[in-house]
Amino acid sequence: MSRAVFLFNHDAAHQVAHLAPVAGAMARLHPEVETVIAYASDAIRARVEELLRPGDAERIVWRELSLPPVAGAVSSLLDKIAPVTRLARLRVHQPLFAASDAVISTERTCLRVKKRLDPRTAPIFIRVPHGTGDRSVTFHPDHRQFDLSLVAGPKMKEQLVANGVDAAKIEVTGYSKFEGVDVDARPDFFGNGRPTFVYNPHFDPHLSSWYDAGPDLLRWFASDWGQAYNLVFAPHVMLFRKSMHISPEYKVGRMRPEIPEEALAASNVLVDVDGPRLFDMSYMLGADGYIGDASSQLYEFLVRPRPVFLLDPNGALGSQGEETLPFLRTGERVESIPALAAALADWEKSGRKYRHEQEQLIAHTFALSDTPASERAANAITEAIARRRG
Repeated sequence: MSRAVFLFNHDAAHQVAHLAPVAGAMARLHPEVETVIAYASDAIRARVEELLRPGDAERIVWRELSLPPVAGAVSSLLDKIAPVTRLARLRVHQPLFAASDAVISTERTCLRVKKRLDPRTAPIFIRVPHGTGDRSVTFHPDHRQFDLSLVAGPKMKEQLVANGVDAAKIEVTGYSKFEGVDVDARPDFFGNGRPTFVYNPHFDPHLSSWYDAGPDLLRWFASDWGQAYNLVFAPHVMLFRKSMHISPEYKVGRMRPEIPEEALAASNVLVDVDGPRLFDMSYMLGADGYIGDASSQLYEFLVRPRPVFLLDPNGALGSQGEETLPFLRTGERVESIPALAAALADWEKSGRKYRHEQEQLIAHTFALSDTPASERAANAITEAIARRRG
């Protein structure tokens, strides 16, 4: 029997929804392949199980990526500098990967294992991207080393090819995170009838708006001027995992500002930096408008087109332009809180202005189909394994 290992080697759950449905479909549709889920922690396993269909968990072989006590303690101390624990798990559990036909991951650290294995006997390494963003880091040169990439739509395939990835090693299979999500849902977190905006800054210290403008944005919503609106502060989950963030891409390092007390006390501001709703699209679906910068969650928000405001206090987004960052076409780009406040006054008009561009970009980003994305991906993985066994 062949074996496919689905790798969940991360300490946060933000990538789980992109891969868990694929693992479930593999176990359900292809019993000729042993489906193994290799997970980093009990919390990650629990989140995976939440996303599986009834009965799928029993068809899966579960392997915890545990570390010896001493190694685990030492690596956790070093995680503030580099992802030492993640790399240690790959080293310790290398025999599991070596004895497999395919390793499927949402991130490229698994390629460390590929480099250490004999290419004549190594498994194929398959990438399922965790998002559909436009940042240049999304197209790291290492992605050329994957044997197969399963992407959400033609936009990402074109971007990967433009960055040197062999088109023959890319398949468009859709966006499995949408499975099990009612994209027409409108959860109400305030119950006061006011327009609700979600603020979703990234953690990258160069591209993110949080470092230069985020706290002031929260203060504005908490002030008398912002009381006409509600705000959900739902940043990328990694933003508050560290106090210091370094961008290898832009050679920038910055201390992360804290959340203002005024915002924490305001009845019209909801702050969530690590809760489960950061991952299940609740905040994206419940908002009337989006405020953000470089996060790929903008594309998830736009699965139902609505007003978008891009906060760019240092001009980092604008300097790259729409050809590099297509999402700049989806809404108004502003560089200050006063400019944003003025734009919000006409938020509905802004939404109508950009709706056509939003619809075109979303159609190009997500290849929707009657066949679930998870099943398309599972079939592609099974076919790749068959070719390997040849």
